Amino acid sequence: MRDVDGIARPDRHGAASSSARLAQVRDALWLIEGEIVDFFGFPYPTRSVVVRLDNGDLWIWSPVDLTSGLRDELNRLGPVRHLVSPNKLHHLHLSEWRAAYPAAHLWGPSSTIRKRRDLRFRGALGNVAPREWQSEIDQAWFRGSFAMDEIVFFHRASRTAVVADLIQAFSDPFLCEHWPGWRRRAAEIGGITATHPGAPLEWRLSFLDRALARAARTKILGWPVERVVIAHGEWRRSDGHAFLTRALGWIGPL
Repeated sequence: MRDVDGIARPDRHGAASSSARLAQVRDALWLIEGEIVDFFGFPYPTRSVVVRLDNGDLWIWSPVDLTSGLRDELNRLGPVRHLVSPNKLHHLHLSEWRAAYPAAHLWGPSSTIRKRRDLRFRGALGNVAPREWQSEIDQAWFRGSFAMDEIVFFHRASRTAVVADLIQAFSDPFLCEHWPGWRRRAAEIGGITATHPGAPLEWRLSFLDRALARAARTKILGWPVERVVIAHGEWRRSDGHAFLTRALGWIGPL
């Protein structure tokens, strides 16, 4: 089944139900490697982020497929309280997570909320973090495009920026296996490879108001970023600030 934005819902057959999926990056920060989804014929790897807030609540960014094994792991970490969609494309698993954790709050930008009118959200995310995580996670509202906006987050304690589609960085092995031939060339031209990471070309071209994009970039580059976790591709484990500066260079001079 294909989503209205061209994302094919993943095949759940063969998904691991009991193997460990949480990978700890730093204290209070974990990653979840999700399944590969089809986006207009292009396979995309997926990744989620888990932050344990100081009060013990779990903050889940871009929820991926929820297996019984993953649910057991999360339950050992703490109560799931916040389910966060960073943009209108990262919404596929919100319903199943909301059903599994009915006490959790749904969050997303207004574009996600308009798209998922079947779900009840706590509030629309913008440039100022809500009080629920304001002291621990900052955020920047990246906008200026007629196609899509995105909320970029920064976990202060681990000095980690969390980015969805604004930066994509596919490795050569992934492209050779999943994007052979002209698709690999399209990734190179589009500027979404591990050697030349960034936003897809078509999204970059849709930013008619670069002033808004530059304002968001200024805020993002003001964070003392050490690492950058992205949803699609190779995430950056060190020199995160320099990585962001290069990957957001398409916006224009600083």
